[in-house]
Amino acid sequence: MLSTPVPGPHLRPGWAAEPKWDGFRAAVSVDTGRVVLRSRRGTEMGPAFPEVVAGAAQLPDAIALDGELVVWNAAGQLAFEQLQNRLQRRGAGAARAAGEWPAHFVAFDLLRLSGTDTTIWPYRRRRTALESVFAARRLTAPWALCPSTTDPDTMREWLTWTSVGMEGVLFKRLDSVYEPAVRGWRKYKVRETTEAIVGAVTGSLAAPTSLLLGRYDDDGRLQYTGRTTTLARTASPSVAGLLAPARRGHPWTGWSFSAGWSSRETLSVTLVEPELVAEVGIDVARDASGRWRHAARLHRARPDLSPADAPLWSSPH
Repeated sequence: MLSTPVPGPHLRPGWAAEPKWDGFRAAVSVDTGRVVLRSRRGTEMGPAFPEVVAGAAQLPDAIALDGELVVWNAAGQLAFEQLQNRLQRRGAGAARAAGEWPAHFVAFDLLRLSGTDTTIWPYRRRRTALESVFAARRLTAPWALCPSTTDPDTMREWLTWTSVGMEGVLFKRLDSVYEPAVRGWRKYKVRETTEAIVGAVTGSLAAPTSLLLGRYDDDGRLQYTGRTTTLARTASPSVAGLLAPARRGHPWTGWSFSAGWSSRETLSVTLVEPELVAEVGIDVARDASGRWRHAARLHRARPDLSPADAPLWSSPH
């Protein structure tokens, strides 16, 4: 079952909220000892996560769970890059990775119990049964039960967990059945407004199509932090009028930039003098270096600000 974005974190009567995890959506099933761990697209992930397959010995037979695979780092933050790195591991390599970066399966829905299809049950009944499985079996790692609440105050507290990599919240109607591929859930992703310095553009200086953004670190070096989405037709010419060609010695001279997080495609960029500050909207997802994993949305150019007014670059602890 899928979700539709909503603009605000409003928990309405008759709905429950759950934290939105920064991981891989997955389903696990157990049938007479056979364990299947699949991605949302149906890719078999069991060989990459042997500790989750082995941990299925804790589960009752003829069960299927929907949830999220996550990896935590030593600081208690979600480490999406390490999770992704584990996808290609097999055999001894997967076993070593499981020891170094163990994965957890955060279960948030029950699809089958003792061979019975539970997707036709309302969410509140599925949730109660899921909690009963965790309690009766006394499940431990790699299994974790996703929190669920109907209390708006509790939900708002979850929205403060962004420092550990929590992306937002999901909303699920208490009387709703589980409908595969249907966008019956709702999701709110935490976004923040911030500033960064334009250091390069895609497209041309006269007609930029996106902005490459940076921030200065404590040593005065301009670090690349992310790229905007494609600029609106009205925004492109107004931003172009505020850009200046890069002078000799631009801090990004000789750099290459990826078309997107984890993409191998290299962008063709035009360097600009890092003088213009842009106000952008970003979500909380970061890579291991602290760069924004998703494209930022340009709110407006801020020619009234100097680069010194933009926040400093900060890498994860």
